[in-house]
Amino acid sequence: MTRRFPFSTTLGLALLAGAFTFGTMDPVLAGELSARQIVDGLKAPKTRSLSVQERPSLSADDLATLNRIRRTRSLSSGDRAQMAEIAGKRPSVDLQIYFDFDSAELSAKAEPQLNNLGQALTSPELVGSVIMLGGHTDAKGSDAYNQSLSERRAETVKRFLIERYKIPAENLVAAGYGESRLKNKAAPDAAENRRVEIINMAAREQAAR
Repeated sequence: MTRRFPFSTTLGLALLAGAFTFGTMDPVLAGELSARQIVDGLKAPKTRSLSVQERPSLSADDLATLNRIRRTRSLSSGDRAQMAEIAGKRPSVDLQIYFDFDSAELSAKAEPQLNNLGQALTSPELVGSVIMLGGHTDAKGSDAYNQSLSERRAETVKRFLIERYKIPAENLVAAGYGESRLKNKAAPDAAENRRVEIINMAAREQAAR
């Protein structure tokens, strides 16, 4: 039987490189994206160019780090930092998925965009890829509480994708960043800081090595 998720309130999901602003790696802009648009934004590149349109393939060291971390249940701060560094080189998109303030529950408003995401990740172009889910909060509350909340938000999206779309758990890496990587630093309490981000860390062919 398919488990139903508690949908109750609203906030934001975006993809990792966008909110972290790594170098010149510009993500697809935020908005209501179709499954096709998500696929196009997340497809892994085949070149080593560092241009906005063409991001590099994973190095052997990056792939070894990713394969170790994806099999780790509890990520350390060092693991999270390594994932963020690798993420700056990977394809990404920005989505809007909603959580409420101080909540890790998905709202009914979030479900259509999450379903588009699930359809994209199970498409022939992306199936088998390793996807990172990074949770974030605004600056309200303590560092420890926000860290926990961000981890729960990432895990909520991971659980949705596993249970609704049968994506293998080892292909989804959930990481919490608390308030350490605000999207809107000028307004640390703003709603856009409360989000979960996603990035295509490795294509199926790379992940299988």
